Amino acid sequence: METIDTRTMLDSAASAASTHSSSGPRLERRRRLTPMALAVVNEKVGAAYSPIVITGLVRLADFLLISLTGIALYLSYVVPIDGFGWSYIAAIVAIALTAVACFQAADIYDVQAFRGQLRQMRRMISSWAVVFLLFIGVSFFAKFGSAVSRLWLSGFFFIGLGLLIGSRLILRALVRRWAREGRLDRRTVIVGADDNGEKLIEALNAEVEDSDIRILGVFDDRNDDRAMDTCAGSPKLGKVDDVVEFARRTRVDLVLFALPISAEARILEMLKKLWVLPVDIRLSAHTNKLRFRPRSYSYLGKVPTLDVFEQPINDWDLVMKALFDRIVGGIALLALSPLLALVALAIKLDSSGPVFFKQKRFGFNNERIDVFKFRSLYHNMADPTASKVVTKNDPRVTRIGRFIRKTSIDELPQLFNVVFKGNLSLVGPRPHAIQQKLENKLLEEAVDGYFARHRVKPGITGWAQINGWRGEVDSTEKIQRRVEFDLYYIENWSVLFDAYILLKTPFALLKAENAY
Repeated sequence: METIDTRTMLDSAASAASTHSSSGPRLERRRRLTPMALAVVNEKVGAAYSPIVITGLVRLADFLLISLTGIALYLSYVVPIDGFGWSYIAAIVAIALTAVACFQAADIYDVQAFRGQLRQMRRMISSWAVVFLLFIGVSFFAKFGSAVSRLWLSGFFFIGLGLLIGSRLILRALVRRWAREGRLDRRTVIVGADDNGEKLIEALNAEVEDSDIRILGVFDDRNDDRAMDTCAGSPKLGKVDDVVEFARRTRVDLVLFALPISAEARILEMLKKLWVLPVDIRLSAHTNKLRFRPRSYSYLGKVPTLDVFEQPINDWDLVMKALFDRIVGGIALLALSPLLALVALAIKLDSSGPVFFKQKRFGFNNERIDVFKFRSLYHNMADPTASKVVTKNDPRVTRIGRFIRKTSIDELPQLFNVVFKGNLSLVGPRPHAIQQKLENKLLEEAVDGYFARHRVKPGITGWAQINGWRGEVDSTEKIQRRVEFDLYYIENWSVLFDAYILLKTPFALLKAENAY
C-alpha cells in the first residue's frame, strides 16, 4: 500500500514550523511532562523485535534444520552402503523448500502462532506429513522410488519431526518471554481524547487476542468537555506538543490519530509537530463515513487506518544496514589501523593532552551519544560542547589538527562508535554537537524541521557531505541545505546508496574549501 506523499507533507511541515531564539546555553532542552506521562516514561522498556525479521529467521532456521537433518542421515547411513550421489542432496533440499512452503500455507509463520502450542503443532505435523506424501507420490510416478532408502526416508520423517517439534517448543518459550518483556508490543499513543478516541480504543481492545497493540495513553490539546481525562480506560497523558518529548524518553512505535479525516486542518497542524519522530503515524478510519477501496487501508486487526508516515529503515532494512555497518566498518578499521596509529603518535608529539576526545552529539531520535574524535584543538582550549564553531585560522587548532580536520582524518575514530558501540552508522546524517550554534541560535532553533534528520542513526559521512555541504556552518543556507540532503537520504535509503556514498567520500574530501 502506498503512503500519503511524504515530500509534500515534509514541505508543509517545514514551511509552517516555527523557530524560537535562545539567549544562553542549555544542555537539556526538555519539555516538562505530566505525572501520568512520567509514570509511563519511567517504566523499563526493552528494544522492540521486528515480527517480520523473527518470522523470516524462523523460515531460514526450518530450512537449515530440515536440510542438515536429511544430509546427516544420508551421510551416516546411505553413503557407507551405496556411495555418495547428488540426487539425494537435491531431494533433501527440495523437501526442505517444500516443507517451508507448506508451513507458510498452513499459516504457522506468524508471531501469534508461535505463542500457541496445540494449533501450531497440529498444523506443523499435518504439513510435514503432506510433504512426505508428496515426495512418495512424485518418486512413484517418476519411477525412482526403488532407489530411495526406505529406512533413510522413515528416519528423516520421524527425526525431522521430533527436531521441528523441539525447535517450536524452544521458540514458543522465547516468544512468550519476549512478549512479557514488551519486545513484541507495538507501543501506541492515541491522538484525540473524545468519543472517536474512545471508540477507536474499544475497537483495538476488542482485538486483544490477536493484536500486538499496547495503548500507552491519549494526547489531546483541548481543555473543554470534549476532551476526556480517561478514554476507554487509557489515561490522558498530555497535549499533542508533549508527544515529541514523550516519544524521545520512552519507546513509541505508532502514533494513531482518532480524529475524523474531515478535520483536515487540525490533523495537518498536529502532523507538522510529529513528523520529526522515527515512528509510524496513521489516521484511523474506523468512524469515517467516506470509504475507500479496501486496498487503500492498512489494518490493525479489523480497524482500518490510512498511513501518513512510516518509520524509516526498519525490519530487514535495519538488519541489512547494521550488517553493512559492522562488516564494512570492521574491515575499514583493520585496514586503517596503521594510519590511526601514526596520527595518534603525531598528535601526542605535537601538543600535550590526550590523543582522543569524546564529544556529546545528537544521535538517533535525539538521544545524546559520545562520539570519538582525534583531538585537533589545544587541550586547554577544548570545547566539548562545540559552543563556538571552528573557523579559518582558528588559534585553538593545533598544527596536526589543521591537517586532520582538513582531510577529515579526525573523524576516523568514529569507526569505534560504528563497530563497537553501534550508535553511529558509516553513512547517515552527520551528528552535530548538542550546543552547536548559528547566529547565536541553536541549530534546531535556526532551521525548520532540523530534528527530522534524527529519524535514523547518524553517520560518519553522508549524502550532504559528498555534495559539498561539509565543514564550517556560518550561514542559514548551509545548514538548511544539509538538512534537505539528509532528508533526501532518509527517504531514499538503500544499501547500494550507502555503498555509493562511501565510494564517493574520498573524492569529496579532496574538495575541502569549508573544512578548517
